[in-house]
Amino acid sequence: MTRRVGTRIALLLAAPLAMGQAAPTLVPDVSQRDIEIVYSFTGADLLLFGAILYPGGRIPDGERPADIVVVVKGPTQSVLMREKEKVAGIWVNAQSARYRSAPSFYAIASSRPIGQIVDDRTRAIYELGLDSLQLSPVSTSAPDVQARFTRGLVDLKARAGLYVEAPRAVEISESVLYRARITIPARVPVGRFTAETFLIRDGRVVAAAVRDIDIRKSGFERFVARAADRDSWLYGMVAVSLSVSLGWLAGWVARRL
Repeated sequence: MTRRVGTRIALLLAAPLAMGQAAPTLVPDVSQRDIEIVYSFTGADLLLFGAILYPGGRIPDGERPADIVVVVKGPTQSVLMREKEKVAGIWVNAQSARYRSAPSFYAIASSRPIGQIVDDRTRAIYELGLDSLQLSPVSTSAPDVQARFTRGLVDLKARAGLYVEAPRAVEISESVLYRARITIPARVPVGRFTAETFLIRDGRVVAAAVRDIDIRKSGFERFVARAADRDSWLYGMVAVSLSVSLGWLAGWVARRL
């Protein structure tokens, strides 16, 4: 993810030279830089806001209004997709596809539908939209098979609330201030997230900025997660012992009633 962001920044630095003019800059921020997950966590409402700073302190005369696109991404992960097939009345695993770097969370909000803002090439470069994600498939399946698995992966993530598209969710005031809200679901994975903001005019990305967001477990949930990661064998023994003890206690209570 860091390499991709670096490539995009290099393209942005070259854009003003190609256009022969100074480009505006973005000053973004987020309502929460740290989100802690506890037992009562039901999700979070993340506010992304900021300002567009134009050279000279004002919008150039006759310039078209710009669009804002905000993308929030979670850490990438390896994903194995399996396809079920019914054989002799039994559902079994058939074909499978593995993805090396699928984002664990992806949400995009824009001032207009993304298809009206940029072309397909720009969408692919900056991964703007669910159909433009670079999931890095590992398998060498036929293109139609790979496309079917990719659609299945995106659909599963979308139904879980982990992949979201929100066109017209960005509000721009006086062509200077912007804001957008993105919902972080309760099932969100932990890790370092990035919030990328893009300023787009006439189909070109003319400015971008990135802010980091840390989502981590806290309290008892963090203790359990760290125990399972650091001392997996001890965690497993305690979990099994606890299950056996609770089962015996439930049976004892049932016999007394």
